[in-house]
Amino acid sequence: MLSDKIKLTAKDILEKEFKTAMRGYKQEDVDKFLDIIIKDYETFHQEIEDLKQENLKLKKQLEESSKRQNTQAVAGTTNFDILKRLSNLEKHVFGNKLYD
Repeated sequence: MLSDKIKLTAKDILEKEFKTAMRGYKQEDVDKFLDIIIKDYETFHQEIEDLKQENLKLKKQLEESSKRQNTQAVAGTTNFDILKRLSNLEKHVFGNKLYD
């Protein structure tokens, strides 16, 4: 599952603390960059959730469509078989009188 592979959440990034050093990075620049990353993570997370929902919806539609097709195929075969049996029965009961 994808969520098992993702190590960071937007909250993890937001709450991450960095130690400062003598000649370290400007804290303001790091914070601005992390804010961009957080927004991207939130966007990616929302997109993944939307795609999961769409995927479930499409799977359900496919399953329903397959069931309808199977039902129609079975009904078609059944109707054909019934007509064939009826025809054979007519031939047996009435003999060649129907076809003369």
